[in-house]
Amino acid sequence: MTPKALSLKKTYKFLTTIVSIAILFGCYKGNKTSKDHLVFRYNEYANINTLDPAFSRTLQDNGVCNQLFNGLVQLDNELNILPSIAKKWTISDDGITYSFLLRNDVYFHKHALLGKDSTRIVISDDFVYSFNRLRDEKLAAPGSWVLNKVHDFKAVNDSLFEITLKQPFPAFIGLLTMKYCSVVPKEIVEHYGSEFRSHPIGTGPFKFKRWEENIKLVLRKNKHYFEKDENGKSLPYLEAVALTFLPDKQSEFLQFAQGNIDFLSGLDASYKDELLTSDGRLSSSYSETVNMIRGPYLNTEYLGFYLDSKTPEIESELIRKAINLGFDRKKMILYLNNGIGNAADGGFIPIGLPGYNKSIGFKYQPKKAKKLVAQFKKESGILNPEIDLVTTSNYLSFCEYIQRELEKTGLKINVDVMPEASLRSARSNGKVDMFRSSWIADYLDAENYLSIFYSKNFAPGGSNYFHFKNAQFDSLYNKAFTITDIDKRKYLYTKMDSLAMENAIMVPLYYDEVVRFTRKNISGLGINPINLLDLRRVKKTINSL
Repeated sequence: MTPKALSLKKTYKFLTTIVSIAILFGCYKGNKTSKDHLVFRYNEYANINTLDPAFSRTLQDNGVCNQLFNGLVQLDNELNILPSIAKKWTISDDGITYSFLLRNDVYFHKHALLGKDSTRIVISDDFVYSFNRLRDEKLAAPGSWVLNKVHDFKAVNDSLFEITLKQPFPAFIGLLTMKYCSVVPKEIVEHYGSEFRSHPIGTGPFKFKRWEENIKLVLRKNKHYFEKDENGKSLPYLEAVALTFLPDKQSEFLQFAQGNIDFLSGLDASYKDELLTSDGRLSSSYSETVNMIRGPYLNTEYLGFYLDSKTPEIESELIRKAINLGFDRKKMILYLNNGIGNAADGGFIPIGLPGYNKSIGFKYQPKKAKKLVAQFKKESGILNPEIDLVTTSNYLSFCEYIQRELEKTGLKINVDVMPEASLRSARSNGKVDMFRSSWIADYLDAENYLSIFYSKNFAPGGSNYFHFKNAQFDSLYNKAFTITDIDKRKYLYTKMDSLAMENAIMVPLYYDEVVRFTRKNISGLGINPINLLDLRRVKKTINSL
């Protein structure tokens, strides 16, 4: 094919994509109403899998389920645990029994199966049903693990729900903020069975309207929602939420730039240099039409080592430490991620969680890294050490940067690329010596991060992908469960994290940041360290631009 023909082919493909997007959004916006400006529109390029909270395991699923469902407790943007359907709770002195007093004004979304009024008040028995469903082995819900430390639960009466643990677990109340623990109505779930995933009825600020999988999802305002703002006005402010599912970030960005969607989450290589300056500020060409908000994200990006690999370089603490010392994290973040993120100079626990300590990590020391590699060569007799590092395409530039820097120390890194699903499987089954991964907080306690190093959590049955086993670490980990004082637990958490770093079983790269972009006519969209989408207080005005 000639260069001219190739150029025409590319132009045709580009125009076809634009026309397809225009048709999709044109059809999508066809039925405008006087309240159309109160519709919050965004795209979810990674798609969603379910509207059933028991199966809501991804950030995308959680973002939608957070609009549809409530649990006993919830988080604010500072990650404080606040009342939700439970207006207050008490914990027994021994840390075993949790008693929740429920509100009496929380109603399920309307459905004909819910009686003559098509709705009813949530009572304690609804939580008994929802929790029993969550841990039903036949259902095999991925969220069942959140109840692993629960001995029993019961409805004392319609408004008092009680949970008894097997042993004290101070982080338990944080687990209850997860969408897995949302309340669902028995009548609806048993009517739809597995199809509840696409016929959800909850108590949230928005109710389900329509879902055409892979095309669009529409939620409408729940006019009977129980929460109000500080002025006594009912939430939410928006009339509706509308999602599309364009499958790539470049098309998503194009729609955002044209004002067809209101919100953009995160950065992508296809547009980061268009939207941001090299040091992470909003580009001047977008400053009049776009707002940017950013803040800490409880997500640690890292390289992991499989310690049972039988590969001499992986088994060597000298090489593992050399990798930790051999590249400049700050430089990597500045030039490859436009300054978004914080260099991981501490341990595995990220900034923002008790236990984080910046003094326990590795700093950039290229001369020391080179000496460690030289020492390995001398002691092992391996004159040309090399390691295979597996990553996904999204992080290829980071891994290639590390590869180039470590070549200067005398260590060869071979970078291979795998699809995300393939890498997850290979990592869990010990098929890769060194891998890039991330750990995003499931709940707000550093135990969530440290569990990845506990010897009884070996993959594939658990999340210890490293197969790290250390008696001192295990002892401290078990001891932490018996301590309710947060300062004392913080000390133990830091000590455990320090042990992991002393053994150099992984390489923390950076602590991520949440980055959100909205059109100027959007207000009230906050930001939180778990990147959970909360649209209750979002306002949208008519855009005069």
